[in-house]
Amino acid sequence: MKNLITMAKPIKETPFLYGEDARNFVKENANIEKVSEEEKEEINHSYELLKGIAKFKI
Repeated sequence: MKNLITMAKPIKETPFLYGEDARNFVKENANIEKVSEEEKEEINHSYELLKGIAKFKI
């Protein structure tokens, strides 16, 4: 039973937002700031370090 492959659980539908929740969502997502190239490089560097640490078995 160790080699039993299980499938992922189905993704549930995203609930609708109403009222104040919907207004807050729209307001908070109206102005999206782009990430600087320096931040992107730092993120990629961190990702590569973590990828080197992680050991995946397929």
